[in-house]
Amino acid sequence: MIKTVSQSKEIGGKKLTLEVGLLAEQANAAVLVRYGDTMVLATVVSGEPQEGLDYLPLQVEYVERLYAGGRIKGSRWVKREGRPSDEAVLTARLIDRSIRPLFPKDCRDNIQVVITVLSVDGENDPDMPAVWATSAALAISDLPWQGPVGSMRVGYVPKNSEGSFVINPTYQDLSYSIMDLIISGKENKTIMIEGSAQEVPEEILIKAIDVAQKEIKEVIQLIESLVKKVGKKKQTVETKKVNAKLVKEVTEVATKQIDQILTSMAKNEARELIGEVKEALGEEFGEENKKDINRIIDDLIKKSIREQIVNKGKRIDGRKPDEIRSIEVEVGLLPRTHGSAIFKRGQTQALTVTTLGSPSLEQLIENMEGEETKRYIHHYYMPPFSMGEIGYVGWPKRREVGHGALAEKALLSVIPAEDKFPYTIRVVTEIMSSNGSTSMAAVCGSTLSLMDAGAPIKAPVAGIAMGLIEEGGKQVILTDILGLEDFNGDIDFKLAGTEKGMTAVQMDVKNQGIDLKLFEEIVSRAKEGRNFILKKMMTVLPASRAQISKFAPKIRVLHIPVDKIGEVIGPGGRVIRELIKETGAAIDVEDDGSVNISAPDKAAVDMAVAKIEGLTREVEAGEIFEGEVKRIQPFGAFVEILPGKDGLVHVSKMSTQYVRDPNEVVKIGDKVKVKVSEIDDMGRINLTMVLKEQPDKQTSDYRPPRQRSSSGFSRRPNRRPPRRH
Repeated sequence: MIKTVSQSKEIGGKKLTLEVGLLAEQANAAVLVRYGDTMVLATVVSGEPQEGLDYLPLQVEYVERLYAGGRIKGSRWVKREGRPSDEAVLTARLIDRSIRPLFPKDCRDNIQVVITVLSVDGENDPDMPAVWATSAALAISDLPWQGPVGSMRVGYVPKNSEGSFVINPTYQDLSYSIMDLIISGKENKTIMIEGSAQEVPEEILIKAIDVAQKEIKEVIQLIESLVKKVGKKKQTVETKKVNAKLVKEVTEVATKQIDQILTSMAKNEARELIGEVKEALGEEFGEENKKDINRIIDDLIKKSIREQIVNKGKRIDGRKPDEIRSIEVEVGLLPRTHGSAIFKRGQTQALTVTTLGSPSLEQLIENMEGEETKRYIHHYYMPPFSMGEIGYVGWPKRREVGHGALAEKALLSVIPAEDKFPYTIRVVTEIMSSNGSTSMAAVCGSTLSLMDAGAPIKAPVAGIAMGLIEEGGKQVILTDILGLEDFNGDIDFKLAGTEKGMTAVQMDVKNQGIDLKLFEEIVSRAKEGRNFILKKMMTVLPASRAQISKFAPKIRVLHIPVDKIGEVIGPGGRVIRELIKETGAAIDVEDDGSVNISAPDKAAVDMAVAKIEGLTREVEAGEIFEGEVKRIQPFGAFVEILPGKDGLVHVSKMSTQYVRDPNEVVKIGDKVKVKVSEIDDMGRINLTMVLKEQPDKQTSDYRPPRQRSSSGFSRRPNRRPPRRH
C-alpha cells in the first residue's frame, strides 16, 4: 500500500480533498486534488539559479489530457494531444499570475510547475482545482514561496430586484449567471482577478470580492493543515548586495541623465537612451561591474518614477494621476475589409479589423469535456516593431493569447444574438505602437471596428488600465498607465465595460495584494475613466452603421421542419449540390433544421431561399401554379411548380383532346398553368393542365381515329377510352 496523507473540507457545497504521496514521488512536491469527480495533479520541480537573470524563471504548464473526459481525439490521423489550446494557455497564465508575486524579489531558481488534468466530471471546471493543487504543492515544498494562496470562482444570478452569489458555480450554474469572476489572494488581500460579466454594476464586483475572500480563507486553512503534516523547511534566498561605494558613485553621475530621459514620452527613445547610459557607465566603472551598474540604473529609474508621482503628484509625461492621455480615433480606414478602426491613446495605437462570415465558419473547439463552437473570435497580435525592436514573428505568445482573450470577454456580452445577426465574427487587433494598456486599446478599437462593419452591438464598450504606486506609506492611484508605470508600479488593473456596467476585469499585482477598501477606490476611478473614453469614441461613430459592408457576405437563415431535411439534401447530397451550383450560394443544413445560406450578393441568396422554400413547402390539392416544363417523357411532362419541386402532368390531363405525344402539346421551357389534382401516398404530385377554355366534360363530336385491321379492312375500335401510357 502506498502511504498517503490527505486533508478534506467542504468548499462551495462540495468536498475538496488534497492528497500527497500517491503520485510523482520524485518531484520536489506533488499534490493531487479532487473536487467532485474532477481530479488534478500539480507537481513542482526546481533547479539551480541562473546567473545573469534579472527575473524569476518560473514556468507554469497546464496539461489537458482528452482521456480525462473519456475522449479520443477526433482527427483520423493524429490521436496524440497537440499544441496547448488557448484555454490551456489562459489557465496556465491564471495560475502563474496567482503565485508569482509571492516569490522573493531576488529568487532566481529555475522553477517548473506542471498541472495535469486527470479526470473531469463535466460539472466542475478544473481550473480552480488546478490553482488549489499548485498552491498546496508550493506550500509543502522547500521553495522560498510566501504562500499559500486561495482562489475562488464566483457567479451572480439575478433574482427579482436583487441577486445571489454562487461559489464555484458548475457549468450549469454559469449558464444562469451574468458574471464569471475568479479571485486569487491571501487573507483579506487580493492578488489576481480575472472575469467577465454582462454589464454588471461595479458594486456587484466589489461585493463578489468580499464574498470570495471569505471562501479563500477556508482553502488557505485547508492547505496550511496539510503543510503542518508534510511541509518541508523553506530555503532562504540570498539578497545580493551591491557595493555601496559603487551605488553612490553611479547615482551621482546618472541621476540627472535619468531624470532628463524620463521626461521623454517616446518609450523607444527612452529605452535607447537608458541603454546608452548603461553602456557609458560600464566603460567608466569597468566591465566587471556592468551587471551591478544595470541593476543600479534600473533601481534609480524606478525610484525616480515613484518619488515624482508620490511627492510631486506629477507623472513622467507631465500628467496628473487621474489624467488620460490624448485620444485619436479613425474608422473605415481599410477600403476592402468589412470594418476597421484605429484607436490611439498617447503612444499606444491599435488597428482593429472586423471580418464577417457565414455561420458555417464558426470555430470548433475540442476539449476534455467534449466539443463546442464559437461564433465571435478575437485575435490579438503585438509584433516587435510596435516596441521599436527586432524579435520573433509567428505563432502568438502566451501574452498575446491572454490579451486577445481579455478583449474577447469585454465584447462578448454585447455581440448580437445569432438569430438577429447570423454571422461568424472575427476581430483582429494589430498593435502598431505600444506604450501601456494595449489590451484596453484593443477593446476600444474592437467596438469601433464592429460598429463600422454594421454589426448591431447592444452597446459600445471601452476599457482602461489603472496603476498604483505605494511609497513611504502613501498610495497614489494612476489612470491610464504608461508602459514604464506598469513595469515600475505595484498593480496593473484593467476594467472594460459599457456605460451601464462592467463586461471584463483583470488585475495583477507585484506586491502582496490589495485590500477591499483600496480596490473599491480603484474601481470607482476606473469607471470614471472608462466613461470619459466612451464619450470620445462616440463623437466619431455614435452608432453602428445601418448597413453592413458591401463586401461582407449576405446571409439568410431558414428554419425548416426536421423531416424536410432529406428533401433539401437529396439522395447522396444530389439536391443540395445542384442548389449550390445553380445559385452560387453556400448552403449549410444543421440537424435542427436550420439552413444557413450565404453568398457575395443578395440575388444569389434570394434565389437559394426561394428554391429551398419551394422544396420544403407543403403543396395541397386544388392549388394552381404557373410552372416551367422541365422534362418530357412519353407518358407526360414534369413541371416545376415551385423552386426545386416538380409535379407530373399525365398525357390524360394535358388536354380535352386525345394526346398521342406530350411533345405535341408542350416543349421544355414552356410556362404552363397547372392545378394540383392529388398528392399520392408516395408524396408525388400529380397535376392537371389548366386550359383557357376547359369544358366540364369531353366534347360530343369527339371520335377516335380509324384503325386498320391486319386484313386491310377498316374497323372501329371498342368504345372504351383509349389506353393511356
